[in-house]
Amino acid sequence: MKRFILLCLFIGGLWFALSSFQGLAAKGEYQSIVLDFRENVPNTEIEAKLNAIAQQYKVKPRLNSEFSAADNVYVVEGDRQTLTSLRNSKIAKYTEYIEPNYIYHAYEVPNDPQYGQQWNMRSISIESAWDETKGSGVTVAVIDTGISQVPDLKNTKFVEGYDFVNDEVAADDDNGHGTHVAGTVAQSTNNNYGVAGVAYEATLMPLKVLSAGGTGTTSDIAEAIRFAADNGAGVINMSLGGGGESEMMKEAIAYAHQKGVVVVAAAGNANSNAAEYPARYPHVIGVSAIDSAGEKAPYSNFGAGIDLSAPGGSDTGRIVQETIDPDTEEPVFAGFQGTSMASPHVAGVAALIKAAGIQEPDEVESILQKSARVVQDDGLNYYGAGHLDASAAVKLAVRGQITFKDFFRWLRDNGYLNPRFWIDGGAVALLPKIAMVLGSYLLAWFLRVYFPFTWSWSLAWGLVSGSSGLFFLKGFYIFDLPQWPFRLLGSSIPELGSAIQGHSELNPFFASVLIPFVLVVLLLGNPSWKKFAVGTALGVASCLLISAFIAPDLGWLGSGAIARTFLIGNALACYGIAWLAMKDEGQIA
Repeated sequence: MKRFILLCLFIGGLWFALSSFQGLAAKGEYQSIVLDFRENVPNTEIEAKLNAIAQQYKVKPRLNSEFSAADNVYVVEGDRQTLTSLRNSKIAKYTEYIEPNYIYHAYEVPNDPQYGQQWNMRSISIESAWDETKGSGVTVAVIDTGISQVPDLKNTKFVEGYDFVNDEVAADDDNGHGTHVAGTVAQSTNNNYGVAGVAYEATLMPLKVLSAGGTGTTSDIAEAIRFAADNGAGVINMSLGGGGESEMMKEAIAYAHQKGVVVVAAAGNANSNAAEYPARYPHVIGVSAIDSAGEKAPYSNFGAGIDLSAPGGSDTGRIVQETIDPDTEEPVFAGFQGTSMASPHVAGVAALIKAAGIQEPDEVESILQKSARVVQDDGLNYYGAGHLDASAAVKLAVRGQITFKDFFRWLRDNGYLNPRFWIDGGAVALLPKIAMVLGSYLLAWFLRVYFPFTWSWSLAWGLVSGSSGLFFLKGFYIFDLPQWPFRLLGSSIPELGSAIQGHSELNPFFASVLIPFVLVVLLLGNPSWKKFAVGTALGVASCLLISAFIAPDLGWLGSGAIARTFLIGNALACYGIAWLAMKDEGQIA
């Protein structure tokens, strides 16, 4: 009996958690509630119910719009408490649904007047990435022709860099290339001027290694890499390259990588079947260029050394940033194209990932590649892991992290910021409330990270059949009717063997991963029935785990350590096949 109670509690808790859980940060905000009355309810009855709502809740229900009368859709002001009350009232039976009237927001679109020309920003889905981070706290070293602080870099943070060409601290740009590259990384954004940058709250470190003619030496570049690593840079961008391999530069890159710096470099513009150096060195993310259509840019190198692709522009659509005119040294908005323009997109997103909490350069690179939009039939490796996707990269970076922003949002959406919640019950209830809030958040976080399953009735029935069965039927008795059908229906899958044989010992055949495995294999191709198989595997896993600790009575294996090990091992195997069956769906709301 104890075992059944524990099973019921587990399933009930899991059922509630999965059915109500929509993702920690995905819960919306609302200030009103939608009531959709059934079309067969008379208007007089609807009016009576609306008057009752107005009287009880001191609000005035209204049609959502002039088009809502035919569908009987009404809106009423209210919060979470009002929503719960309405759903539990007699009014609910007259409605199709009662749900929050969620407030949706446009993804952050900067107010920079020329942002509309930046197709490249939209192509990497930067706007939704900005909802999580804008790169604050990360320094990006731009190893290039220097950086001139043009008007659209006025609000961008800078740290002291160095001019390795002229051996002086001020690393001003006399070419225009470096300033353009820096703008892609961190152009001042939302300043009602010019254009936007990828990680516009990041800090720039100007390191000049290329002359006004755009050329420089490997020794200067290697020294700049070490300088960046020693002075707090988290990301290095090198929109430069050549054909010679240098041990000095290779060692400098390894040094920076060891110190936790992400190194990004352009692949080169020769349309050759291999990236140039430094993009080809180990520990460097080599970036090829794509055009506005997502195709390989005509000039871009490809093949060996390409790890990722990003917008580099072409004659049909260039990359627009503010830079300087090298002849006049005056600020100018100019459209450039090249892998030099592609590389800073990746460097900027790497800064966003670092700002989200991922620090190890190998982890940053892994996230960039795993989140990239894969291009099929890329036999010549035009795109590496695929097209850069800032939104997916940042979401993957924050997944599994318990961030304050996420926690605060969850507290707000669940009403836990209401002082009354904490005051009611006095000091005696304070500690249990704290434990409840923290515990429920951790459970929700665990489900988000480790349970990639969306809720459905087929999943629910799978959970029930695998874990408890219709347990209330097990002792059901009707005069003159055979009891074995009720006994079978009241048993979980692991208990079927004992139910058939008429004793309490679990049968190792049924109390194992075998049946869930067969169901997953047979039903994998059917989306609905696959959820049933997955639910069954999870339910069996829970039943076996509880049995292992409560009552490990397993046929000829006895009830000792061998039986416990068998049950735990098979429980883990059940969870494993469920996870494998569903991981490709990425269903984390």
